[in-house]
Amino acid sequence: MSLFAFLGTLEIGLVYGLVALGVYLTFRVLDFPDLTVDGSFPMGGAVAATAIVAGVNPWLATGLAVLVGGMCGLVTAFLAVRCGILHLLASILTMIAAFSINIRIMGRPNMALLGEPTIFTAFDNMGLDPLYSHLGVIFLLVLFAAFFVTRLLASDFGLALRATGVNGRMVSAQGGSIGFYTYLGLALSNGLVGFSGALFAQSNSFADVTSGVGTIVVGLAAVILGQTLIPGRRIWVAVVAVIVGSILYRLAVGFALSSGMFGMQASDLNLVTAVLVAIALIAPKMKGKMRLKAVQARRAK
Repeated sequence: MSLFAFLGTLEIGLVYGLVALGVYLTFRVLDFPDLTVDGSFPMGGAVAATAIVAGVNPWLATGLAVLVGGMCGLVTAFLAVRCGILHLLASILTMIAAFSINIRIMGRPNMALLGEPTIFTAFDNMGLDPLYSHLGVIFLLVLFAAFFVTRLLASDFGLALRATGVNGRMVSAQGGSIGFYTYLGLALSNGLVGFSGALFAQSNSFADVTSGVGTIVVGLAAVILGQTLIPGRRIWVAVVAVIVGSILYRLAVGFALSSGMFGMQASDLNLVTAVLVAIALIAPKMKGKMRLKAVQARRAK
């Protein structure tokens, strides 16, 4: 893998690290199977691209993408909490609706940002190498998001949010509202995903309605892979783990495809993704069995 390809893969891994953070909040913290991310990711890109083309400041456009992504999460929460629809089905309905809404927002299936100002433009005008400046900006933004999520989960609100995912009945018994924390948790999760979509669109200079296909799989792979390789009970360790998992996942996919390992081609991306996710799911169970056998062998002695 060349240096250019490596840095590009690292950049995409960081961008999808925000998706991994969002998936971590829903699947690990809230215990809510949320497929909305497949719709909120391209919606973040669509809103940011449309706003930028219309002359809106890129940073403001990115903020709008975060808000719209959060609204997608609120719709899913409304369907699940107020309408009593199964969590998984509620998220699927929002995801399907988002596809058509994204086309409405852009007025077409895709939109180019070539020649348009982005959050990276100011740094490019300084004469900095885009290959490194873009990576640095994205790294700082992801670092800020990770810090925000860590502080939030460590607060009283975060404690209640985590308790909702572990034992919702206990939260209700203590006078808390499961619905309230579900609304805010899903809004925060999909806001991060919308943020990721906006960064992806500006980094790649285009927004496309199909860019969200398989986003949930990538997010799950990052969460599972990261927490398998970096286990820990501390909040900051879990947050760092999912971001590192996203980077390692992208590097593994990029290496497998660029090196032609086992005759892999670009069209085999979904196959490579499925294999990596399967390995990440199987690894913890195999590790547990090995530990159990080691303990039994010690007792036998």
